[in-house]
Amino acid sequence: MRTLLAITVIVSLGACTTAEEPPGGAAMPLVNGGGQQIGTVRAWQTTGGVTFRIEAEGLPHGVHGLHVHSVGRCDGPDFTSAGPHWNPTSHKHGLNNPQGPHVGDLRNVNVAANGVLGETVTLSGASLTAPAGTPGALLDADGASLVIHAAADDYVTDPSGNSGARIACAVLQPTPQVL
Repeated sequence: MRTLLAITVIVSLGACTTAEEPPGGAAMPLVNGGGQQIGTVRAWQTTGGVTFRIEAEGLPHGVHGLHVHSVGRCDGPDFTSAGPHWNPTSHKHGLNNPQGPHVGDLRNVNVAANGVLGETVTLSGASLTAPAGTPGALLDADGASLVIHAAADDYVTDPSGNSGARIACAVLQPTPQVL
């Protein structure tokens, strides 16, 4: 009887497991300069800032700069429509710059030899949305974009850390999920 009860409990528990949903609400398309979707970005508000989960393939191997840009547009091939780095505090660029950083400066990401990127990064002190009239919300009137650059960010040089061309872009959209 105990064996039958144990088997029933194990089978019941196994039937209750579900695949874990990735955080961040709906996946936002990450596109290359040709407009082809190469991955997704999810964004969600956390206690310390805004966290992004980036999943992509077909990127060049190596270390790449990653920044939030001030406009929610990703027109290829060069993504200049995304505007400059998001910088509501008017600081200089660079996580290691004594006069920085831009609020939109993120750490570099590493693309594997097979062109795959799967990383989670947090933009400290940022907010997806804020009350009307409050500066510093990513999703203001013209939105924001997450941009991957061709080269590594040196974390010092203004205005972009010598991170090179913009090679992938995602328009950031609001999500209701707060963790």
